[in-house]
Amino acid sequence: MSGFGTAVMVKIVTCLSLLFYLQKFYKSTLLLAYQSFGVVYGDLSISPIYVYQSTFLGKLRSYEEDDIILGVLSLVFWTLTLIPLCKYIIIVLGADDNGEVLSAVNGIKVKAKGLHENYTVLIACLILVGLFALQHFGTHRVGFVFAPILLAWLLCISLVGLYNIIHWNPGIFKALSPYYVYIFFKKAGKDGWRSLGGVVLCITGAEAMFADLGHFSQLSIRIAFTAVVYPCLIIAYMGEAAYYTKHTEDLERSFFKTIPEVVFWPVFVVATLATVVGSQAIISATFSIISQCRALRCFPRVKIIHTSGQIHGQIYIPEVNWILMVLCIAVVVGFRDTEMIGNAYGLAVITVMFVTTCLMFLVIVMVWKGWVLAALAFVVFFGSLELVYVAACFAKVHKGGWLPLTFSLIVLSVMCIWHYGTIKKHSFEYHNKVCLDMILTLGPHCGVTRVPGICLIYSNVVSGVPPMFAHFVTNFPAFHQILIFVTIQSFTVPKVPVSQRFLVSRIGPPEFCLFQCVVRYGYKDARKDAHAFENQLLETIAEFLRRSGDDCDTGTSGLMTVIDSSPEWDAGGVRQGNGADTGTNRKRVRFRGVVCSKELEELEDARESGLAYMMGNTCVLATDTSSYIKKFVINIVYGFLRRNCRRPATALGVPHTSLIEVGMAYRV
Repeated sequence: MSGFGTAVMVKIVTCLSLLFYLQKFYKSTLLLAYQSFGVVYGDLSISPIYVYQSTFLGKLRSYEEDDIILGVLSLVFWTLTLIPLCKYIIIVLGADDNGEVLSAVNGIKVKAKGLHENYTVLIACLILVGLFALQHFGTHRVGFVFAPILLAWLLCISLVGLYNIIHWNPGIFKALSPYYVYIFFKKAGKDGWRSLGGVVLCITGAEAMFADLGHFSQLSIRIAFTAVVYPCLIIAYMGEAAYYTKHTEDLERSFFKTIPEVVFWPVFVVATLATVVGSQAIISATFSIISQCRALRCFPRVKIIHTSGQIHGQIYIPEVNWILMVLCIAVVVGFRDTEMIGNAYGLAVITVMFVTTCLMFLVIVMVWKGWVLAALAFVVFFGSLELVYVAACFAKVHKGGWLPLTFSLIVLSVMCIWHYGTIKKHSFEYHNKVCLDMILTLGPHCGVTRVPGICLIYSNVVSGVPPMFAHFVTNFPAFHQILIFVTIQSFTVPKVPVSQRFLVSRIGPPEFCLFQCVVRYGYKDARKDAHAFENQLLETIAEFLRRSGDDCDTGTSGLMTVIDSSPEWDAGGVRQGNGADTGTNRKRVRFRGVVCSKELEELEDARESGLAYMMGNTCVLATDTSSYIKKFVINIVYGFLRRNCRRPATALGVPHTSLIEVGMAYRV
């Protein structure tokens, strides 16, 4: 009976633990879903402001009749349903690897018709500056601040939409039938196809659901979209269409014409705030994409600040933030026209979506191990739908669509050149690294001077000696009494415990005082406290020496180690040869415990003498036999990027007074 009672208690405790875990999990998920409103869905949610206006610009304005309006609504509904809901929410979000300001400001012209466009542009620029200035607070704080604004906006447009449906055209629901898409193209023909560049704006920002996935989670983004964003947008678009069927003269004007007079100003204020939130989705997505490109060595070094201790993807990149701000202001001031900005944005959005569709073929087949036919069906279905929009948007290249193409070409060129140059640099280091045997032969009898102190030699080369150090020793035959070759490794966990941060190993025999150290960091670990880093590293090496002595002494009292005075050692510090001793070899007999004590004393003395950091200051140049294109790419473009990107010493917080930079030319 007691055994039965114990089993029951175990099950009760297990159930309670499971309930506690589920409660904590869902609380965290709902909190992330709430934050996602302020970061992910702003751009998608403000699209009702300009979709109908952009669609009916041009020749489609001559087709202002109910069937055309219902056809546009049907296109919007099915586009929102198929691409954001079916493609992104259901399928694309599963491809998880660990994880328009101006348009709303223009709405004031509805009431202030005499307002000059310069004032509109100035207000938009000031809003942009304020938005980018907030980014350093981090995604979670920005999300908390912006989420209520976006929720208020979605509530406003859904209530206004319901009012317009009931008041102007309750039969608008029939437009949800795809039959009206057929009627639209039958009547509008080629002009209807050209207008798709305006319809595609209804899904601007949908790609942010995938791009911002690192800031949140799949479940939180899915809950927010399906439960709130999608139904509110559908109601809003239906309400607009219901109003326009009775007021066709307002089709080319503004979304704000559909707002009842009594609530115009409150809705306008919320709309202006919502458009500020709308830009947040792209800003956060840009941070995520730049970070991922940096991890793949496809983008120059930038300062990445992790703003959350729980979610790895919530980051802030100062350099990218301010450059993006300048570019956004330049577009607003340069174009001064929401139509041209809409054309540029529409082409950028649909091109990204089409590329995502193509890449999903590889994800389905190679990552998910799915059927090739299923992957092909996905690409054919969604790709053909998106290609229709791509073709319509390319027809407006000369009306603003050239901007994203030009900018994308520039960014792609920078990424390709940086990646190519980095590969060539690492290839040179790999093929020109020096075997550790060379360092081990540089004993006190080979003309190399050992100066007092400790030197940390930073390198990406995990095994072997970096060319930079070999170059230094060749030209200046002296180095510090204790050498520590340091390699940095970064992990996607918030913090690495100090006890697990340093992996120390010895290189060669004890008298050479050479060590290899791998330093492991989490993304929230501070790297700029040089004094703390030095203390932790040297304490770890001291502990390593103590344990080495203990391991040798335990259970082997009086154990002696025979060490040649001129041995052959491999890269791991293991003596070469068959172990046979000859009479010509001089031997020294030491107790290991005595050696350990002496090494600790030497380490302390070297520490008192000072500690230096050695890093390479390499210049990567193309060989003389290289083509002119390669020389231009490596010598000029890649060289310019390396000179102007973030320096490793700065990122690691190395004291300038303790830094030794070794200059060396890499001919690649």
